[in-house]
Amino acid sequence: MGLISLLFKNPVAFFLLVIPLIYSIVLHELAHGWVADKMGDSTARWFGRLSLNPFKHLDPIGTLMLFIFGFGWAKPVPVNFHNLYDERKGLILVSAAGIVANTLLAFISLLLLQIFNPSPFGAFSMFLVYLAQINIMLAAFNLIPIPPLDGSKILMGFSSSQFRYSLARLEPYGFFIIIALLYLGILNPLISLFEWIIMGILRLFLP
Repeated sequence: MGLISLLFKNPVAFFLLVIPLIYSIVLHELAHGWVADKMGDSTARWFGRLSLNPFKHLDPIGTLMLFIFGFGWAKPVPVNFHNLYDERKGLILVSAAGIVANTLLAFISLLLLQIFNPSPFGAFSMFLVYLAQINIMLAAFNLIPIPPLDGSKILMGFSSSQFRYSLARLEPYGFFIIIALLYLGILNPLISLFEWIIMGILRLFLP
């Protein structure tokens, strides 16, 4: 269901969902650029992408698709991995940064829910639940090892140069492959598995 449908059905839920969704995507991209910057590549800084301004990160078509169909994307943060102090290690850490950022946001949301124990039907509670759910979903989705998703680049960092080359060749077609697999429901079990693993890790640190 696209966000436009939700806007007409439940405007309050729409705004409680769209704000954490947008900033979860922004922080995901910002994390990539920030880690790359710390590891020697300032490309993201040159392009003004080390910013919390959503307009620096949102892709017009990806945002429109999100509102209409419920599936969208942001502009990838530009990273030149050849500039990193350690290219292989940097490939892993920069790619994992967005997933870690989303996982931390989910942890903070669930922790606040436990600490403040707000009314389950209140706006603050709904906001935290949406924030946790969105970030667990984003982290799980980006772990899929299909280019250009982060999971593929993490896998490349642990792989041989020949395997990295094979995965990189898929990248021009990766988006279409992902859309087709999502449409067919083939990726759903993998996403659910990743969500289960992430939630299991979060439970280890929650009181």
